[in-house]
Amino acid sequence: MSGHSKWSSIKHKKGAADAKRGKIFTRLIKEITVAARMGGGDPDGNPRLRQAIAAAKAENMPKDNIERGIKKGTGELDGVNYEESSYEGYGPGGVAVLVECLTDNKNRTVADVKHLFERNGGNLGEPGCVAWIFEKKGLIIVEKSSVDEEKLFDLALEAGAEDVNEEDAQFEVITDPSDFETVRASLENEGVEYTLAEVTKTPSNTVKVEGKKAQQMISLMEALEDNDDVSNVYANFDISDDVLEAAG
Repeated sequence: MSGHSKWSSIKHKKGAADAKRGKIFTRLIKEITVAARMGGGDPDGNPRLRQAIAAAKAENMPKDNIERGIKKGTGELDGVNYEESSYEGYGPGGVAVLVECLTDNKNRTVADVKHLFERNGGNLGEPGCVAWIFEKKGLIIVEKSSVDEEKLFDLALEAGAEDVNEEDAQFEVITDPSDFETVRASLENEGVEYTLAEVTKTPSNTVKVEGKKAQQMISLMEALEDNDDVSNVYANFDISDDVLEAAG
């Protein structure tokens, strides 16, 4: 899982620049709107909306923007009707890639995604070809330098975390999605600083890629995530830290 979580950390660090371009805000508003449309506008009774609002607040989105997104989802304000769609395929070296989208035009989106795969050394696959590799989990990343190891283990597991993994210079706190908010809040209340906290999809196995294929894989990830219709990209690559850091 280290390659995937490393990529998540890099994306988070790049978030400030992305937010200035409006890209992160646009995606978050889409997710808030769809979550409210599917489960109602009350975050207390809608876990997906609650998570979307938490992600928006983490990116310092103004409260008015969040409320407008919710109202568009519940129909109180006019808005675009976004649909969910997902696409599966293989990147360079046989890396499994799962792409989640929120779009108002599925024909446009599938054509764009297919083109991005082919342009970056991959290929779009059939539904179900790689989705089984990924499992939904809560992920909280804490830098080793910011916390006592024993304290983190005790706090996380007591709050309901499934596991705490040690990866290079960081710890990965893994939770069931339903326990994510409880664990995150517990760590925050105890003064534990984290660099990333999100509900994501983690791979059950990884594929090591190096050299040209690693560079192509990074280019594919960046190209997919730069597409306005793409909300999340998951992959099971294992790429060395120096290559990932250079990309970030």
